[in-house]
Amino acid sequence: MADEKQLLWQSEPKVRVGIVHAAVLQFSFNQPYLLKDEEVMGKQEAMLNGDKIVFQGIAYDRLYFLPQTTDASFKIDEVTIGIAFHWERKQVQTFQGGLELIVAEGKIWAINHVAVERYLTSVISSEMRATSSLELLKAHAVISRSWLLAQMAHLHRQTAMRTQQTTLIDTEEERIKWYDRDDHTFFDVCADDHCQRYQGITNIANSYVEQAILATRGQVLMWDGEICDARYSKCCGGIMEEFKYCWDAAENPYLAALPDTPSLPDSLPDLRIDANAEQWISDSPSAFCNTKNEAVLRQVLNDYDQETHDFYRWTQDYTQDDLSELLRNKAEIDFGQILDLLPMERGKSGRICKLKIIGSKRSFVIGKELEIRRILSKSHLYSSAFFVEKSEIKAGVPQRFRLRGAGWGHGVGLCQIGAAMMGEQGYAYDQILQHYYKGVEIKCLYD
Repeated sequence: MADEKQLLWQSEPKVRVGIVHAAVLQFSFNQPYLLKDEEVMGKQEAMLNGDKIVFQGIAYDRLYFLPQTTDASFKIDEVTIGIAFHWERKQVQTFQGGLELIVAEGKIWAINHVAVERYLTSVISSEMRATSSLELLKAHAVISRSWLLAQMAHLHRQTAMRTQQTTLIDTEEERIKWYDRDDHTFFDVCADDHCQRYQGITNIANSYVEQAILATRGQVLMWDGEICDARYSKCCGGIMEEFKYCWDAAENPYLAALPDTPSLPDSLPDLRIDANAEQWISDSPSAFCNTKNEAVLRQVLNDYDQETHDFYRWTQDYTQDDLSELLRNKAEIDFGQILDLLPMERGKSGRICKLKIIGSKRSFVIGKELEIRRILSKSHLYSSAFFVEKSEIKAGVPQRFRLRGAGWGHGVGLCQIGAAMMGEQGYAYDQILQHYYKGVEIKCLYD
């Protein structure tokens, strides 16, 4: 297997990115593309008919449009970004590289075939503004490349062994679900927040991002001879989370619970204990990501991300009626009146990975962190690091709930806002990487 992996990365690979799926796709080619031996240009439409794709009156199982020049591009209408999040919206997006159309899950999928380094140029511009510090952009290039190639290697191994991991435990008492790389089987990664934001060349603003990509070309994080599964999120809330509390039970020593501070303290509060987590969340301890520096935040956050405020410490309020209806709709369970939201297990950053919902009709346990965030919001709660305050108790039934929380996202690995502050304070990209991924090596896989 080691020899096979080495061969896999002898040169810059291409990545297959799932962009959008629909019964009808509208797209256009800005320069000539080839479908088999026929040149295609301008506005196009593909429609689903049973298990076939109808294009220009002909039914296909699969179509592949090949660019004729390196700068050839195509546009896709109605691409949804921020799927199921509070900033969800549609865009017309432009991509370079090849375009593949296939039928899967009862829809036509548009898949972009693009070289890894070109993909990364888009990812860095899509994940944050190109005006961020060069050292932050270089650090993000390395982790985005590491994460991508780790997923591709994992998919390659799974395909070879014909295996698939379980990401759901569903019983009468609990539903423990996590969302991960195994959700995709017919392309490498998707284009939205589930994987990495990829919006083609739509948001590539200037040569600064390209400079960061070129300066780190082929560089990845390595641990024990393997490419690191380099996770990242917007704001850890002061302490990074361990991998196993958000996904499967895999041990990734480089994804550890560490404070987002310049030096390690003698000890950390054990935030797996509710009382400690409540005290931590109630405070506002110093951390790289504890900032209201608007200039830095504007560099890191896209326009729709800036619609989110108070991400380091935040509150979310519900009435009894709102919460009971929300949980009935999102969990698809009739709890009756909600009596309590009880943390059953927390990770080391205070994030809840098992939450017991106690209702007048029944009780049920939900996990892991993203599933908890999903059912407690019409889109997604900022994080699962929260505690609950109940008020206006009438006949034992709270009429109001307040969630007091910390951080934005799962909190594992690099904290984007913390890393932005490190870049602002003069840290080099390798220092930023060593801060968030202790003990890793930076190696170049291809020239």
